[in-house]
Amino acid sequence: MSQVRVIIADDESIIRMDLREMLTSLRYLVVGEAGDGISAVNLARELKPDIVIMDIKMTDLDGIAAAKMLTEERVATVLLLTAFSQAELIEGAKEAGVVGYIVKPFRESELVPAIEVALARFREFRSVEREAQDLKDALETRKLVERAKGIIMDSQHVKEAEAFRKIQKLSMNTRKSMREVAEAIILAHQAEKEVL
Repeated sequence: MSQVRVIIADDESIIRMDLREMLTSLRYLVVGEAGDGISAVNLARELKPDIVIMDIKMTDLDGIAAAKMLTEERVATVLLLTAFSQAELIEGAKEAGVVGYIVKPFRESELVPAIEVALARFREFRSVEREAQDLKDALETRKLVERAKGIIMDSQHVKEAEAFRKIQKLSMNTRKSMREVAEAIILAHQAEKEVL
């Protein structure tokens, strides 16, 4: 299995250095470091790490706002570091889609579980997102095939099963998906109607 790629973002260079040491000793691959939120976001967009470990309070763009951007763009999962455990910060982190939160000072032994849980949650989220997209695509395909079937049934005076078989056969013969065939039938029908 490949090493987990990490970007560290903290406005204190000493904390970045300590964190880099800890992560390296834990066999994580630190691919980049940033001292402010904007640099962290740009670096993450460029390097596409597995996880960004980011301080909550930084100049230019705070960790919560940066995390929100990275989460919305699906760049990487974010684990926030903070010396503060105020309720409004925790709420902001949740709303930003942050999947992990560590309060400073933290020990090396706390990092691995936090990172691994954050990565697992992110993978689950991506998996659910893909499933939802697949279901949406399948439903759209079904709707298009139903419309195409209706067009064939009306124009060729055949029953539903025969119309479906015609779409299937066209799909196999042209090496196109059922969806592509259905879209072509619908487009041809619309063009024909416009001519008349």
